[in-house]
Amino acid sequence: MLTISNQVQLADWEIELTAIRAQGAGGQNVNKVFSAIHLRFDISRSTLPAFYKERLLKMRDHRITKEGIIIIKAQQFRTQEKNREDALDRLKQLIQSATETQKARKETKPTRSSQHKRMDKKSQRGQTKSMRKKVDY
Repeated sequence: MLTISNQVQLADWEIELTAIRAQGAGGQNVNKVFSAIHLRFDISRSTLPAFYKERLLKMRDHRITKEGIIIIKAQQFRTQEKNREDALDRLKQLIQSATETQKARKETKPTRSSQHKRMDKKSQRGQTKSMRKKVDY
C-alpha cells in the first residue's frame, strides 16, 4: 500500500514491479544480479480520483507514455530493496507534483522612468554603431 495523501492510497495490485539487470559499469555483480527495478503504473486502471488522473495525463513528462502508463526505472542503488523504495518514492513524488497548482502570473507594466532609460540606452548604442561605421579605413 502506497500512501499519496491522507485520502489517497494505491493498492499493491496497481503497481507492477519487476526486477531487471542494472545497466552500466559495475563488474561481474551487475551482469548477473537483478538489482534494478522496473515500475509500471497504469493511470487509467488505477483507483486514483479523477482529478489526479486528469492532471497526470495532461503532464508532459517523459516517464508517462501516450497510453497513460508511468514507467520508472530505478537502478541507483546496489540492492533491490533500496531500488524498490526509490522507485515507489519517485512515483509518489510524480503523483503529488501533478496536484500542485502554479501561482497565476500577474502582468506588470514597466515604469515610465525604466522605459525612458531603455530608450536612452538604445539611442546611445545606435550612435556608437554609426560612429564605428564612419571610422572605416
